[in-house]
Amino acid sequence: MRLNFTKMHGLGNDFIVINNLNNVFNDNSINIPKLANRHTGIGFDQLLIVESSKKANIDFKYRIFNADGQEVQQCGNGARCFALYVFKKKLSIKRKLNVETLNGVIELIINDACSVIVNMGEPEFMPSKIPANLDNQHKKYSINDIEMGILSMGNPHAVILANNIANLEIDKTAEDIQNSGYFPEGVNVGFMQINSPINISLRVYERGVGETQACGTGASAAVVFGVENDLLDNKVRVSLPGGNLDINYEKGSGVLMTGPAAFVFEGWIEV
Repeated sequence: MRLNFTKMHGLGNDFIVINNLNNVFNDNSINIPKLANRHTGIGFDQLLIVESSKKANIDFKYRIFNADGQEVQQCGNGARCFALYVFKKKLSIKRKLNVETLNGVIELIINDACSVIVNMGEPEFMPSKIPANLDNQHKKYSINDIEMGILSMGNPHAVILANNIANLEIDKTAEDIQNSGYFPEGVNVGFMQINSPINISLRVYERGVGETQACGTGASAAVVFGVENDLLDNKVRVSLPGGNLDINYEKGSGVLMTGPAAFVFEGWIEV
């Protein structure tokens, strides 16, 4: 069977998007790790699937698979690409979409040809709901003798403060935390450098992918951690290797993320 796909990216965090509104395939028919391989496949960080939702007042269902084939709950950069995809492909004429994910419903607002606001919802701090094998809820934790914030933005995140992240070797540290036994569903590990109360630099090592050019939920988690610890203002520009995201968060409220999305090319695959 031939499937059409669209290659997209949000600040270099890259995806292929497949329209499955007519249920022409199921995900078990696709060898995701093979397609994600950057040398012998298409190459991408995540596969995004557009599906119909059976829930009332919901426009679409949004499914996300990491490069290793594991389905995950949320992806902020992918959400922006998802919104622009359904709008440009005329699957919807709305500029404000309610989209079903594994983590619940998110709101997407299309500003213009390449800018999307994503209402990421409220962060989750309760260890059992992140999930993390930790006894009590704290603003900071110590794992492998490293202090960090731990929370969920629809997927689990650990946020580590560092003085200078530019030349930091993050792979081993991130993998040790991912393999520490504290995170039954894995964890994305962010390394945050505070430049000012309104600007941070961030690198994120994602579960099932490795380091990516950008991570929307990681940017959200880093700002939440900074605001909750009175290190950052409510509106923060996050500088990632692939570009900038604007994050707006006030304690006790949801997170708004604003950033670009872009089309790269169209193609088809045999499955």
